[in-house]
Amino acid sequence: MRLLKYLSVGILFGIVMTKSEAVSWFRIQEMFRFQSFHMYGIIGVAVVLGALMHLYIKKSNLKNAAGELIQFADKPSTYKASIFGGTFFGLGWAMTGACPGPLYTLVGHGFGIILVVIASALVGTLVYGMLRSRLPH
Repeated sequence: MRLLKYLSVGILFGIVMTKSEAVSWFRIQEMFRFQSFHMYGIIGVAVVLGALMHLYIKKSNLKNAAGELIQFADKPSTYKASIFGGTFFGLGWAMTGACPGPLYTLVGHGFGIILVVIASALVGTLVYGMLRSRLPH
């Protein structure tokens, strides 16, 4: 039953990504060339909604799917790691024309070549895991 909930959320996510055109390579290229506000609007709405949900979860003491209280731990602010990580993330996003979330939506649309991008992202994650202790955090 829990798998059905996750599948439903994934399908809803795919529909939202498709209808908002966030999976469109053209829209992403427009954003990186500063030719359109469309993607910035989507990202801005997501940031504001995420902040509001974060505040709501903290104030209402919600529990996760396992029944445990959701707690947010403070993280140390290290800008060096954010600069490196953000640069690699942005380069991958600009080269492929897709950020990680919509990749699965694109596979669902029948663009099988995106599986190469997903495999590359998984290899990058593996390399990060192997080098994590040597990287700035």
